[in-house]
Amino acid sequence: MTFTRRAALALATSLVPLLSLAPAALAQEKGMVGIAMPTKSSSRWISDGNSMVEQFQAAGYTTDLQYAEDDIPNQLAQIENMITKGVNVLVIAAIDGTTLSNALENAQAAGIKVIAYDRLIRDSDAVDYYATFDNFKVGVLQAESLVQCLKERFPDQKPWNVELFGGSPDDNNAFFFYNGAMSVLQPMIDGGEVAVPSGQMGMDVVGTLRWDGAVAQSRMDNLLSANYGDKHLMGALSPYDGLSIGILSSVKGVGYGSGDLKMPCVTGQDAEIPSVKSMMAGEQYSTVFKDTRALAAVTVKMVDSILKGEEPEINDTSTYDNGVKVVPSYLLEPQSLSVADIDKVLVESGYYTADQLK
Repeated sequence: MTFTRRAALALATSLVPLLSLAPAALAQEKGMVGIAMPTKSSSRWISDGNSMVEQFQAAGYTTDLQYAEDDIPNQLAQIENMITKGVNVLVIAAIDGTTLSNALENAQAAGIKVIAYDRLIRDSDAVDYYATFDNFKVGVLQAESLVQCLKERFPDQKPWNVELFGGSPDDNNAFFFYNGAMSVLQPMIDGGEVAVPSGQMGMDVVGTLRWDGAVAQSRMDNLLSANYGDKHLMGALSPYDGLSIGILSSVKGVGYGSGDLKMPCVTGQDAEIPSVKSMMAGEQYSTVFKDTRALAAVTVKMVDSILKGEEPEINDTSTYDNGVKVVPSYLLEPQSLSVADIDKVLVESGYYTADQLK
């Protein structure tokens, strides 16, 4: 009897290492997903990466998550390394959507499927699918909230003096944001309701390389000194929270938001914590929320279908032409947020805790 117990104990002990490997082995059997993100300098991309790792691992996949810190050669090297490792699928949020063609050709040759994640990868037929939000609508929402704020803060002061900021010209989304916004603002400019005192319009002029908030702040400094000696800036179209913070730093630096000089209406995108706090402080007016958890869930479903040999669910087959092909896409709905929406949309949903916003 003693021998039997010892034997049983020895057998159980010998199985422990095997049992501890079971989840990893099962995940490896299901597949490995390479996730290439652009940078950790934006909390939005950190959230995307974490959401995808969590959801892919819960679905039984292993993941290789890499951040390139806005360095294009670094992202290329990371993607090539993932291909060498033998990932089954690549999920890529590109720094520059025009620089990945050679790497993606290698992925295609290795039979690796490629999903462009929230930024369209251009000039390559090796992009299989695109998961993103309705980016034209993002711009529409930003312009609509800008106009709403102008009506609230400056009801009797038309034309409203507004300056326009665009995103990074190497990011295809930036053009959708700008065009969506201008579909609302251009008729108002033409009708004399909105003025752009600097005259600076068009993505070739208002684009902000790498979405750099410091560049936006410097440009706003120049706009104010050159065009607003005797004028009041009433609004700034900003396509991203990081730019919004730079713009607000500039205007506060010359006295906006104090005394009788009302804070201009400033839009944003991504509901990053500094901008949410700015909204709560009565500075930034709005942001567009894109729930990274939902985008990650769509991406996981796409990968699952691909690796099962099935067609992923898509809902757009016409919008996103990358210069070589129209990339089948799944578009999620963005949501415009004002300060009144913060608790319900961001805190009650668990996207942020109340303590994070204090």
